[in-house]
Amino acid sequence: MTDDHREVYEAILRAHSEGIAAALATVIETQGSIPRHAGSKMLVYANGDIVGTVGGGAMESRVIQVARQCLADGVARLESYTLNDLEAGDAGICGGTARIFVEVISIAPHLLVIGGGHVGKALAELGKWMGFRVTLSDDREAYANPEYVKGLDGYAVCPAADVVKAVSIDAHTYVAAVTRGLPVDLELLPALLQTGAPYIGLIGSRRRWALTVKELLARDPELKDALRRVRAPIGLEIGAESPREIALSILAEITMIRRGGTGLPMQWTEMLSD
Repeated sequence: MTDDHREVYEAILRAHSEGIAAALATVIETQGSIPRHAGSKMLVYANGDIVGTVGGGAMESRVIQVARQCLADGVARLESYTLNDLEAGDAGICGGTARIFVEVISIAPHLLVIGGGHVGKALAELGKWMGFRVTLSDDREAYANPEYVKGLDGYAVCPAADVVKAVSIDAHTYVAAVTRGLPVDLELLPALLQTGAPYIGLIGSRRRWALTVKELLARDPELKDALRRVRAPIGLEIGAESPREIALSILAEITMIRRGGTGLPMQWTEMLSD
């Protein structure tokens, strides 16, 4: 492995583990005079910064543009380039060609657990085991620190309503609000609904959720459609009772949302029918 390849691979690992959007461009085929050989790689970030190179010049600039398009729409691309246009800045007057594959690097999903009680702790631990980047937030420092739950990716000690300021919440962030009660929820939910989180789950009974909705709509009737985004009560119905069982039901629902599942049993009995 060359030093430049090592640098790219290390950057890929960082991007994946830290949830940084990036696209990988790989030279898969060359003909003629090309500054980089097949297998050369370049990692492109959303802001256009790069690690590695696929040859520099106008071709590399075009690859960076394509990579940013891939990051915008999530679609991989296979592009061909011919280095024979001096006016466009191509250095390859021998007419070399290159085929370059550009793909988006998968981002580890981010689980934001709001509330560090028994369920929050179990959920944070299970989420980490499942490969999420996990942030635990609580307004009590004793319930959001590395001694309380080891090995998480972030700890945010702040009022629940301020978590959107303390933690980056984007399209890869799954929010589980396992809070202590209605007053917290009333301040937290309007802030969460302003984010692009694909999953917002709220713990509690149906009655608690009904009271929450009633009070929020009394404050702002325009929230009605937005509140449909909230999964409340949180989790899939598996008869969970213990904190770990509840955490399992929550992660099962999040996985269902992420993967496009139905939550229905997969049992198949057609071959047993008469």
